[in-house]
Order: sequence, then structure tokens, then C-alpha cells
Amino acid sequence: MAHHNTICSQLLSWIPGHVFQKLDRKYSYGRTPRKLGFKQHFFIMAFIHLAARRSLRGGVRSLAAAGKRLFHFGLKTVARSTVADANASRPVGYFQDLFAEMYSRCVPIAPKHKFRFKLKLYSMDSTIIKLCLTLFPWAKYRSRTGGVKIHTVLDHHGEIPAFIDISEAKKHDFTAARRFCLPKGSIVTFDKGYYCYTWFAELCENGIFFVTRLKRNARYKLIKRNSVRRKTGVTSDHIVEVRVENDILRLRRIGYRDEKTGKHYEFLTNHFGLSAKTISLVYKDRWQIELFFKELKQNLRIKHFVGNSENAVMIQIFTALTVYLLLAYQKFCSRLGISVQQLFELVQLNLLGMFPLEDILNPPPQEQNDPYKFSMLKLAS
Repeated sequence: MAHHNTICSQLLSWIPGHVFQKLDRKYSYGRTPRKLGFKQHFFIMAFIHLAARRSLRGGVRSLAAAGKRLFHFGLKTVARSTVADANASRPVGYFQDLFAEMYSRCVPIAPKHKFRFKLKLYSMDSTIIKLCLTLFPWAKYRSRTGGVKIHTVLDHHGEIPAFIDISEAKKHDFTAARRFCLPKGSIVTFDKGYYCYTWFAELCENGIFFVTRLKRNARYKLIKRNSVRRKTGVTSDHIVEVRVENDILRLRRIGYRDEKTGKHYEFLTNHFGLSAKTISLVYKDRWQIELFFKELKQNLRIKHFVGNSENAVMIQIFTALTVYLLLAYQKFCSRLGISVQQLFELVQLNLLGMFPLEDILNPPPQEQNDPYKFSMLKLAS
């Protein structure tokens, strides 16, 4: 019988060994850790996410129960205190760079977005993870509430996270948005929480297109009215000018009425080449980032943390995002019409099974023997 590693080990093997070696050289100060290296540390934290363990003690016990199968993880039995010390002291940059490396592997095989234009399309938004102030006093958000905010840029090629910034929950979305370096010629969509004419001017200077909602109290000067086809739902297509300090910024204002809900929306963009209908649908597709936040919170361990320090929380969140990319990478390779959530459920049920990963993704057809169906040739013999 052919030997196979565990399902968990096969999934984690999608990250090449040279990636871990490169990051080890970058973040290993002094001698190499004897008990728990960076790679083993990531594997343990990834196992906690995939096995849906609610505590560090439960995750370490589950790994210890694997016995000899730990060899296929490249692990040995590790004490809970050793992992806890690593979560509190290891540099978060290692796990952040590992997430970036996994994203770069997903990009070439990710399916393209559904629009005809070839420009890269991103969506920008943030979500707050609430924390208990008693256990996480450093994450004070309000008088009785704590939390951290995950600022995310979603790549619509494969609908995977491209850029991540984790901050205190009080940090404004617009402040984090300026830290993201989007590629020139791309389109980014965001809601009215990022509304700032000064930032819009910076995006125009960097060659980045944007689509957002128009505020009700926005001040602008109407320059030109373009003709529209009202049958498509577009109600207006105007060229407007807004004042940014001592300069004038020319933008495009589009009105759109949804056929299903009957609601009327007004959008603002600096792209003058796409049709008004396409601009409206581009903003509508921004809903994919909300679905991503929902999948992330429902499937991976970012509501129950295995460490109370800020460093431990950051490591666990970046590990969760890397695991999400691992599942998405497997989804792209298998080319199956399943979601990341469905793939996560299949992997979780067979996490320590020692058979090919393809068997749970493409199960062989089972022959159904009907005892009441006899062959005449068998009866004759």
C-alpha cells in the first residue's frame, strides 16, 4: 500500500521549504531555536485553526494525541508553555511576510474577475473583532469594549485578501488606507468611510482608479451632462469638479437605480472610460469583501484567541489569513466549484487521515450492487 502523509501535512506542504528558509534567515537573531522553530510554530498555530481548537491547551493535546503521525508534520511533542512563550515573543513580521508569500503563490492561478476590462480590481474595507477588556486590557476600544480592527484589501482575482493591516479598533479606516500601496492602473472600490478629496487627488496622481459612494452633503460643480440609457438602470452620468486645497479635481458622478430593490445610488469615480453601468456593477461587486469577512469569522479561529498578549493575537490573525490562502490555493488547483468554507469542512473532518487529499476532493464513484438484479448469464452458468 502506498504511504501518504496526513491531510493537514499535505495542505501545509503547499508552502515551499525555501520560503521558510528565507524568512528564518531574515528573522532569526542569534542562534536557531532548539525546541520550537518558526516553521514548527506556524504549523502548530495552523493546526489550531484547521482543527477548530478553542484553546492552546486543546490544540497541543490534539497534536500530542496524533502520536507518531507528528513526524509527518516535522514536529515533536511540544509543551504548551513553549508555544505560549513563542506567541508572546516571536516577531509578528515573520507571519505577516509568510502571508504575503502565500498570496504571491495564489495570484498566478487565481481565476479572473467577472468583468471584461483587464485592470486589476480591489475592494477596501475593515472589520472589528471584539475582545474582552478583562483579558485584553491593551485593546481598549470603548469604555466597556475592547477590539482590534483588520483593514483589508480584497483582490477580486480569486476573491482573496491581498493587503492586511491590523490596528487598534479606534484607528480610522482612512488612516490605514494610505499605507496600502496599490499597483498603478488598478481599480479600488470602498464605501463612504474613506471619503476624502485629498486622498482622491493622491490616487489620481498615482494612476489608481477608484469607485465610491457620493455623500449627500458633498459639494461639487456640474460641468457636463452625458447621455444615458435609462433602460440599464443608469439615471445620470455627469462630469463634476471639486476643490482640493488650491487645485481643482475633475471626477465623474453616476446615478443608478437598482431594478430589484428600487433604491437609488450615486457613485463617484475618476475613471472616464468605462460605461456608467459597469461602474455601478463594479461597486456592487464590493459586497465580496463582506462575504470574505463572514467566511473568515465563521470558519477560522479569530473569535477565540489562544493568547492574551497583543503579539499573540496578531500572530493568530495572520496565521488564520495564511490558512485561508492555503485553502483558496487548493481550491484553485482542484478547479472544483466549491467555496472555501466547503473545502474547510472537508479538510476538518479528515484532518489526520492518511490518504491522498484528492480522494476527499474528487471521491471515486462507488459501485452500487443491487441484490435483486441478476444477470441471465450468471444463472445459466
